[in-house]
Amino acid sequence: MVSLLCCGPKMAACGIVLSAWGVIMLVLLGIFFNVHSAVLIEDVPTTEEDFTGGPEKIYALYEQVSYNCFIAAGLYVLLGGFSFCQVRLNKRKEYMVR
Repeated sequence: MVSLLCCGPKMAACGIVLSAWGVIMLVLLGIFFNVHSAVLIEDVPTTEEDFTGGPEKIYALYEQVSYNCFIAAGLYVLLGGFSFCQVRLNKRKEYMVR
């Protein structure tokens, strides 16, 4: 029988903790970038041309970074789901007869 188990119980638990932290952090960053927080201007990839002609270009860059944060949070959700499945497989392995 092929086993889908590829992580130990400690590594799977660590994956869940890191995923939870990553989701929380990236969702909050995505929200703050979406409301155009002035504190985060250093994290927006701008050029000199973006500052000429109004704030629309800067707002578009903020929104792009916001979408990137939400996509990364989604990937962390997938990693957390994978880690949760590994925890469940490890617990089931403890009860299997060899």
